[in-house]
Amino acid sequence: DKDDLSADDEMRRLSQKRRDVDTAAKESEELKRRAVARSPMSPDRVLHDRNCTLNIFERGEIVDYAKEGVFFTGTKSARKIIGSLTPSPTSGGDKEKAGNYGYDDERGDYNIVMGDHLAYRYEVVDLLGKGSFGQVVRCVDHKDGGIVAIKIIRNKKRFHQQALVEVGILSRLREWDPDGANATLSITSSFYFRSHLCIVTPCLSINLYELIRAHNFGGFSLPLIRRFSRQLLSCLVLLQNKRIIHCDLKPENILLCEARKADVRVIDFGSSCKEEEKVYTYIQSRFYRSPEVILGSSYGLGIDMWSLGCILAELWTGYPLFPGENEQEQLACIMEIFGPPDRHLVERSTRKKLFFDSVGKPRVTVSSKGRRRRPSSKTLSQAMKTDDEAFLDFISRCLRWDPERRMKPHEAIHHPFIT
Repeated sequence: DKDDLSADDEMRRLSQKRRDVDTAAKESEELKRRAVARSPMSPDRVLHDRNCTLNIFERGEIVDYAKEGVFFTGTKSARKIIGSLTPSPTSGGDKEKAGNYGYDDERGDYNIVMGDHLAYRYEVVDLLGKGSFGQVVRCVDHKDGGIVAIKIIRNKKRFHQQALVEVGILSRLREWDPDGANATLSITSSFYFRSHLCIVTPCLSINLYELIRAHNFGGFSLPLIRRFSRQLLSCLVLLQNKRIIHCDLKPENILLCEARKADVRVIDFGSSCKEEEKVYTYIQSRFYRSPEVILGSSYGLGIDMWSLGCILAELWTGYPLFPGENEQEQLACIMEIFGPPDRHLVERSTRKKLFFDSVGKPRVTVSSKGRRRRPSSKTLSQAMKTDDEAFLDFISRCLRWDPERRMKPHEAIHHPFIT
């Protein structure tokens, strides 16, 4: 349709305008050309090769890969860690080699070496990101050919357990959405390497925050935002049908499939849960956190629709709609546009004393820059600098205080802004 054509056209123009985005796209194409499938070698053959660069730890470890086969052992220039033969090297007080035979740092993160292998199959090309869960690296898959992203989970029990939940959800998404028609990122496989759970997915392009930043926080056109919205909604409709809450929707967790096209995928199901199996109360990134989570009320699928409204507003203006410095100011940002919540919503929240006084009046908050935000002091139209009625109506229905009255994904796909 006409919108899709103009969205793709805008993406092409944007990538040509930004040399760095264009360079990233070319670099990725170059990597793909280099990534060809190889035949497996036996550990025995590798060990008897006079050019073998394996260290003493790996010479013992590689024997376990007789069944899978060996496809890659590291580039000549890879500065391999000399694996210790004892689990926790402490002598010398080298903080960099804190444990796990020298392969982990003191945080329990895997010590990544560029050009080295993961599981004698993947070649580590670069670090894509790092978070509380661990790290994500871009790799060449020397078995099947192609480029993959591998999430290496921290070697700590609680991160490992949460990652197993993510693997379960990603595996189900692969069954429900095998070709990515619902904009979900499917898992290719998962494996253990040196006590770390590793999750393999296709390698995509930059995330929407990086896209916003690459274009100097200027925001995007409505046809492009509509194109993104349709894809995100098809993901949320699928999650709604399966009663899964993503719990961390934000621009950083939405990736472009390719730098020059308007197709996206939703990633990072590391905080996700089934609606009836909620584990955490402290969820969602602050700018995209729904009021029921801030107030400590019960939450459900509606929190993802709240995040969606915040994301689409940011894609238009280039900046977060509710940029609170802390939770108190976050709620003040919401009230500045939408006024205070109804009494019954405040009454059923467990954290109301942090935000409201004994008679239910919002507590005054002052930002670090000395700014006081007054409830109902500006309209959504003023905040977003637009008077497009359909777009404003769509955003305001995503951002209703009461999750029961908030627009549902299956309703949103029929909204005039989308159709």
